Amino acid sequence: MAKASKAEKAVKPNVFMRIGLFIKQIIDELRKVVTPTAKELFFWSLGVFIFVVLLMLLVTGMDFGLGKLVLWVFD
Repeated sequence: MAKASKAEKAVKPNVFMRIGLFIKQIIDELRKVVTPTAKELFFWSLGVFIFVVLLMLLVTGMDFGLGKLVLWVFD
C-alpha cells in the first residue's frame, strides 16, 4: 500500500498547468530586476569598452610578438 501512495504523489500536472507555472515564474523573476540609472549604465558600458580594448591590445601584442618569434626561429 505504501507504494501506491508514493505513485500518486509523483503524478505531474498536465502540460498546460506546467506552462502556466513556468510563465508565472518568469514574471515573478522579471519583477525582481532592477533597471540601472543612466549614470550606472554609462559607467558600466565604459568599463566594458575599456576592458575589451585592453584585451584587444593584449591579443594583438601576443600575436605580433609570437609572429616575430616564429619568423626569427624559422628564418
